[in-house]
Amino acid sequence: MTDSQLIREIKDGNVELYSELMRRYQRKILAFIFHMLKSAKLELLAEDLCSETFYKAYRSLHSFRELDASFSTWLYTIARNTVLSELRKQKSAHVSLDESGFEPVAALDAVPEQHVLRSERMAMVREAINNLPEKQRSALILREYDQLDYQEIANILGQTVSSVKSLLFRARASVKSQLEPYFGHTPLLEEFEGMNTR
Repeated sequence: MTDSQLIREIKDGNVELYSELMRRYQRKILAFIFHMLKSAKLELLAEDLCSETFYKAYRSLHSFRELDASFSTWLYTIARNTVLSELRKQKSAHVSLDESGFEPVAALDAVPEQHVLRSERMAMVREAINNLPEKQRSALILREYDQLDYQEIANILGQTVSSVKSLLFRARASVKSQLEPYFGHTPLLEEFEGMNTR
């Protein structure tokens, strides 16, 4: 069944089919939320916010109109708004962001040297992405990690396609300039997941 057929069935009362929609999009939405939260070191909230996104989508499914956007675009928009709302809440509550997450690190001698170097480089790329302004970061994640097209990204961010291209250009340039002091002018970005330069 297509998303549209599932949604029609759910609207007609077959609510158990919503779990199929969730199965199709849960991993992508969770990854998107995780990446958005990373700069604030709030990754531990990702699963809760993912659940909240699907709950909000379910509650609002009756108002979803396919003519306005695809279901996936609509869902990413809800996810983004849910994350931004949580980030505003955290900021106003003056929560210490450094205390909200813990990332265990393997002992250096337990991991082969190449793996350590690659992990360090990937961490630097992620850090550079996390330093981007929110819209640039969202656009880059949606394009590079989630492989969405420019029009879908524009719909999610409430921007024009040309604005999205501009955001992506600035995001990639910023990441590159942040990394150049460490890696020089090597074709570094193509080595890493999520940083194709197309």
